[in-house]
Amino acid sequence: MRLSLSRAVLGTLAVIASGFVYAIAESEPTKAQSNTLKAMIKELEDSHYVDRRYDDGMSQAHLDTYLDRLDPSRLFLTAAEVNEFSQWQTALDDLGKDGNLDPAFEIYNTYATKADARLNKVIDELPQLVDSFDYTANEYTEADPTERAWASDQDALTERWRKRIKSQALSLKLADKAADEIAPTLVKRYQNQLMRLGQNKEQDVFAVYANALTTQFDPHTSYFSPRRAENFDIDMSLSFEGIGAVLQNEDEYVKVVRIVPAGPADKQSDLKPSELIVGVGQGDSGALTDVIGWRLDDVVDMIRGPRDTTVRLEVIPSASRSDERRLLSITRNEVKLEEQAAQKKVIEINDVQGNSRKIGIIDIPAFYLDFDAYRRGDPEFKSTTRDVARLIQELNQEDIDGLVIDLRNNGGGSLREANELTGLFIEYGPTVQIRSASSRVYRDGKRRRGPYYDGPVAVMINRLSASASEIFAGALQDYGRAVIVGDRSFGKGTVQTLLELPEGQLKVTESKFYRISGDSTQHRGVVPDISFPSLLQHDEIGESAYDNALDWDRIAPIRFRDYGAVSSILPVLAKRHSERAIDNPDFQYILDQQVLAEDIRSEEIVSLNEAERRAEREQQEAYYLAIENARRGAKGQTLLSSLDELLDEESSDTEEVAENTVTDSSALQESSADTIESDEDSSDSDDEPDALAIETARILADAINLRSPAVVQRMNP
Repeated sequence: MRLSLSRAVLGTLAVIASGFVYAIAESEPTKAQSNTLKAMIKELEDSHYVDRRYDDGMSQAHLDTYLDRLDPSRLFLTAAEVNEFSQWQTALDDLGKDGNLDPAFEIYNTYATKADARLNKVIDELPQLVDSFDYTANEYTEADPTERAWASDQDALTERWRKRIKSQALSLKLADKAADEIAPTLVKRYQNQLMRLGQNKEQDVFAVYANALTTQFDPHTSYFSPRRAENFDIDMSLSFEGIGAVLQNEDEYVKVVRIVPAGPADKQSDLKPSELIVGVGQGDSGALTDVIGWRLDDVVDMIRGPRDTTVRLEVIPSASRSDERRLLSITRNEVKLEEQAAQKKVIEINDVQGNSRKIGIIDIPAFYLDFDAYRRGDPEFKSTTRDVARLIQELNQEDIDGLVIDLRNNGGGSLREANELTGLFIEYGPTVQIRSASSRVYRDGKRRRGPYYDGPVAVMINRLSASASEIFAGALQDYGRAVIVGDRSFGKGTVQTLLELPEGQLKVTESKFYRISGDSTQHRGVVPDISFPSLLQHDEIGESAYDNALDWDRIAPIRFRDYGAVSSILPVLAKRHSERAIDNPDFQYILDQQVLAEDIRSEEIVSLNEAERRAEREQQEAYYLAIENARRGAKGQTLLSSLDELLDEESSDTEEVAENTVTDSSALQESSADTIESDEDSSDSDDEPDALAIETARILADAINLRSPAVVQRMNP
C-alpha cells in the first residue's frame, strides 16, 4: 500500500547504508522475509521511476554487491570460495521473484563460518604475532583494502591479516600506547568483533541482501526493516533524540557520515564527517572503552544516556591514517525540535564606499514539517517556511539591508516546504517541475500574487546541500532573485515515497524534480555564481560518487519572470570577491588544507616502517602547524609552538550539550541518524559568523551598493 503522497520527501540527504554482517549461528530465512522479497521486487519493477527489470544482468550486480557488503576488505573469503557462488550469478532474479532466499543465507552462512574461523585464529595468534613485528622492515599495505581483488588462497589471506595487524599495532605505537598494551588492545578489539558476529539475526541478513538489490535501481531506493522504518519516520519529524550525527559502520569502525546542523555535535564539538569513533567513555574520567569491532547499535547505547551526564568520544581524525587520536567531551541532554529550526543573526559590514550595511543571516538546517499537525489542520504546525517568515519579519524590524539564507549542510526534507519557502521570495510563479515515471510533468509554485521579501538576497550552499535545498537555491538563481555562493551542491534530483511491505517498508524513487529552467539538479547539482573553497571532495561526497545514480537530463522550461537582481552585476561581484579572497587568511587556510588533504588521499599504499610512518606524520603536523600560524599571523593572533596548544584551545572552547542517538539495531548497521533543535524562544544564534558567511555578507553588501540608483546609472549610462 502506498503511503500518503503528501509525505513525499526529497530525503534528508539520507546516507546510503552499507552495513556489514558479523554472525556465527546458522541463519535461515523466515516466511515473512520470503513474502517481503517477492513484494519488494514487484514494487521495484512497478513503481520505480526508471523502468528497470530485475533480470540476469542485475542478478550478477546484486550478487557482487552482496559479497562486497559482506566482506568489503576482502579479509575472509578467497577467490575460489567466491567463484563457487557464481552458480547464482544469473539466478537470483528468478529465485527472488519466487521468494527464494536460499542463496542469500547460504552465502551468508559460508561467510560467517569463514569469519568465525579467521577471527578465532587471529585472536589466538595475535600476541605472538605482535611480538614478532620488525618495524624497521620496508614493507607496505594497501591504503584502501576495498579496492583489492579477492585473495587467491588461505595463505594470501593470512598475509593480508599479518599486514593489517602490523599496521594497527604501529598505529597504536605511534599514538604512544604502551608496548605491553598493544597486543591486549588488539585482542580485545577482535574479541568484540567476534562477539558481534554471533549477535546477528535473520533480519540483519535479509536487510543487507535486500539493500544490495535496491541499490541496483538507484542509491536512494532502499529497504527499511521495521526498526529502520520507525527511525525514518522519527527522522522526518525531526523529533527523535541523538548526538546530532549520522553514523554507520565502516568495516570494524563506527564512521561519522554527517553532522546534523544545530545538533549537539555541531554546536558543542568539532566532530567531523568521515571521522571514526574508536573509544567511548562515561563521565569526565571514566575509562575509555575500545569500540572498534563493535556493532553500531551497541556503540550508540554507550553514547546515549541521561541528560546532564557526560560522554567522551575518542575519534580518529579523517585526515590521518589512525595514528593520531583526539578526545571530545559532550554533555548529554534532551534534544528538542526547535533546536534545529531556522535561526537568525545580524552582522554589520562596510561596503567599498565605507557605508555600514546590516545583513541578516538565516541558517536553515533542514526543510522540516510537522506532517501530523499539518494534516490535523493545526494552525500552529511547525514548518521551515513559517519559521523563516517570522524571522524575516523580525529582521525587517531591525532594518536589515539584505538577507543571507544559509543552506550549507542542509540535506533537504519536505518537498512542500521547498516550494513554500521559495514563495517567500517571489511575487508569484512556478518553483519546481516534477516528472513522474509516466513522463507526466507536474508544476508547483506560488499560484497567487502575494507579499514577499523583495530585498537583496544571497544563498549559501555547499556539497552537502541537497534535494529541497537545491530546489530552493536553483529557483532563486533562475529567477535572478539571489546570488548563489559556495560550492557545487550535492546533486540529488529525485523524490522518494514509502511503500508498505509485509515486513518493513520500501523507500522507492518515484519521480525526478527539475528547475523552472528545465534543468535537472540530478548529478550536477546547483553551480554557484561565486565559488568558495571547500574541503569536501566531489568524488567522495555527492550524487556523482554513488553507483547507479540516475543521469542528468532536462525538460522544457517554464515561462517565468526574471527579477534581474544578479546577472548584470555578477561580473563585478565576482571580481571584488576574488580580490578580497587573495588577502583573506581564512580562505587561504582552506586552500592550504586542501593541499594536505589531497596529498593524503593520493597515497595508494601505507608504510609499515615505523621511521617512515613517523616521518610522514611529523611532516604533516609541521605543515598543519605552519598553515595554522600563517592564518594566525595574518589575523594578528598569537602563534602556536605546537599542535598540542591548538588541541588544548579547542578542548577549552567546547561547550556541553545534548547527546542522543537513534539507530537501526540490525548488525548490518543500516545507518544511525540523529537530529536536534533549540529553544522555541531563542531564534537568534549565539555563534559568531564564520569566514565564509562574512564573505557572503560582503558580497551582498557589494550587490546592494551596485544596485543603488547612482551606481546603476553609472553602470548603464
